Amino acid sequence: MSFLDIERRPGAIADACALVLIAGVAVIAALTFSDYGLGWDDFTHSQYGDLLYSYFSSGLTHRKVFSFVNLYYYGGGFDLAAAALAKALPFVDVFDIRRLLGGLVGVIGFVLVWRAGRRLAGPWGGVAAVALLMICPLYYGHMFMNAKDAPFAVAVAGVLYACIRAFDEFPQPSPRTVTLFGLFLGLAIGTRVLGLLCGVYLAAAIAFVLAVECVRLGIKPALLRTLRFTGLLMLGLPLAYFVLGIVWPWGVAEPLNPLVALKYYSHFWEVPWREMFEGRPILVPDMPRTYVPTLFSVQMPELFLGLAVGGAAGAIVSAFVGKHTPAKRARLVLIVTAAAFPVLLTVVTRPVMYNGIRHFVFVTPALALLGGYAASWLWQKAQGLPRLARGALAATFAVGLAVPAVDFHNLHPYEYTYYNHFVGGIKGADDLFMLDYWGLAFKQATEELDEYVEQHRRTLPQGRKLRVAVCGPHFAAAAELGPRYETTYDSKNADFYMRLGEFYCADVKAPLLVKVEREGVTYATVYDVRGRPFPSVFAAGQ
Repeated sequence: MSFLDIERRPGAIADACALVLIAGVAVIAALTFSDYGLGWDDFTHSQYGDLLYSYFSSGLTHRKVFSFVNLYYYGGGFDLAAAALAKALPFVDVFDIRRLLGGLVGVIGFVLVWRAGRRLAGPWGGVAAVALLMICPLYYGHMFMNAKDAPFAVAVAGVLYACIRAFDEFPQPSPRTVTLFGLFLGLAIGTRVLGLLCGVYLAAAIAFVLAVECVRLGIKPALLRTLRFTGLLMLGLPLAYFVLGIVWPWGVAEPLNPLVALKYYSHFWEVPWREMFEGRPILVPDMPRTYVPTLFSVQMPELFLGLAVGGAAGAIVSAFVGKHTPAKRARLVLIVTAAAFPVLLTVVTRPVMYNGIRHFVFVTPALALLGGYAASWLWQKAQGLPRLARGALAATFAVGLAVPAVDFHNLHPYEYTYYNHFVGGIKGADDLFMLDYWGLAFKQATEELDEYVEQHRRTLPQGRKLRVAVCGPHFAAAAELGPRYETTYDSKNADFYMRLGEFYCADVKAPLLVKVEREGVTYATVYDVRGRPFPSVFAAGQ
């Protein structure tokens, strides 16, 4: 196909731009996945994947996976895939496999958002949506190392895409659409039981169609069309249940197990701890109702936030007074519900909240779609303006993308710790909120400590492992440090003290060996504490 042929096809240039963006982020992911350190959950999730692999390879007889800590209440499709790849590639580190697989799953999410945005707001709307998702720190920053929330977000994006397709085909969704709906719904619920919320999104959109068509066509015809649509779409449920059983076998071991998991996670199951929010260490069960909205307002890039909010307002107006068919307008109800309902639910119910908004990664595809919708609307309205005005609008969008992209580069590989300029970036957020709560900075800290030890090994203790007192994820620190070190909580007999730059870690007066920084903010430090015992690795009162 020649360039002229491409140029004549509607949306071809926009599609080419989207593909270039996605290919570019895929290349970046392939080149940088190994930069991301280990966090608190990596080891348990790796073990969970091994147990899932054993369960299936044993012919469903090795059932230890059904009692492994509390992870059996979650699906483990990502962990299972990583374990299978590790078995097939024994010469590759399992955590490198997990990071690369996370990047691949994240790229699939970009493709799904592009295709959904294209249907929702046209070719340029699809480009805008995927570009906005790429500068979303909650999505991009988590896709390499969050084994639950990032894959869940991709599965939810798949459900939204399938539902948008279904409403485009109303009242008779095609077999392909029904298959996609069943596949992604099974993956969503099978990854996190919160995937059941997808039913709320779909129900809101179907109720909208029914109400509008009742006014236009009468109750009986509208009801028959809606029942036909719903019935055909529900043909995907057996596939959804089968997929759910693969990625979450405990979820189908008993018919009501998903509801049991939902009840379990509706109550906090651990000893409460404190996290920093708005400058105060607060017990996680006591977080205010404003927790999630506040963090979204300070962690999303300004362009992302502005277009998402504007897109939500515009989508609501278009849904109720737009000129499209009720089914096409129902797509907007679907996306607005997917973006707003989970956040509003936390404001109303005030559940236990912690680790920033990592549990809300699944909201970001819908927010990006709303942003793409707003960007497409603005660009259409700008077509009647002079060329200079259109150029200024395009330049504003480009700068709005470039600023957080540069920030990502400066923060790498801690993109997930991004805070926007409303709060003064990470420097302004450092005393107000949690930054590196996963503890990823230990990777760089241990590498630099190892360099120090290599240079000074003659002056260090001989004939035993070097003891490192750790405030942060111990398993991650041990794996990164390697066999010549021993991690400990013992602050009185340690050789070194490695701590995260978070409020709950104790400060010490000792020679500073390593300091991991980004933009003047400390993420991790290592001290020489030989002969300098201190009370605890934890700050007083923690």
